[in-house]
Amino acid sequence: MSRFKRLQVLNTFVGTGIVPLFYNKDAELVKNVVKACYNGGARVFEFTNRGDYAHEVFAEVNKWCAKECPEMIMGVGSVSDPATAALYIQLGAGFIVSPSLNPDMAKICNRRKIAWIPGCGTLTEINLAEELGCEIVKIFPGTEVGGPSFVKAIKGPCPWTEIMPSGGVSPDPASLEAWFKAGVACVGLGSQLTPKDVIANGDFGFIETKVRECVEFVKNLKKN
Repeated sequence: MSRFKRLQVLNTFVGTGIVPLFYNKDAELVKNVVKACYNGGARVFEFTNRGDYAHEVFAEVNKWCAKECPEMIMGVGSVSDPATAALYIQLGAGFIVSPSLNPDMAKICNRRKIAWIPGCGTLTEINLAEELGCEIVKIFPGTEVGGPSFVKAIKGPCPWTEIMPSGGVSPDPASLEAWFKAGVACVGLGSQLTPKDVIANGDFGFIETKVRECVEFVKNLKKN
């Protein structure tokens, strides 16, 4: 069972503006990345469901997180079917993110009042996701779907739509400004936030600094 209410989760997505994404089979390494993001100001973290026994890694990290990073909302991404969603919900996931739109997942998540953010690539898919109860939809892959111009085009006829791009978002001012000025609610930040060399060298200070810069930049963007 999630430690956080769905409304709190959704408000944190929008309030913080950035969602770090990361996976590694080493739970201790994941803990270090989560802690760095937490110290940098992130309050939501998407553990991507990749690799064998990924759910065991998540279970360990989520239990640790409740004590060491109590305000961090841990969720799971790359979940494409109801059974896997149910598994992670049982392990305390605060939200579920999907690469595509699978309507069968809506019942599983809504029944437990867990935020579900499905990946969409067209306005038709976005509208269906909203009919299924989604408050925030993911456009994926963000750049290939159409980038910031796609978001702006969607927000024209559907200003109520809340969008989170994932894939093609960089943790730098130019990229963040383009997406947020187009009207996104928040952004997912993956490999460019946690480059392979940074992870290999254990340079978690780099991640903390980068997250802090992004959080502050987004906060100032929203003020203006």
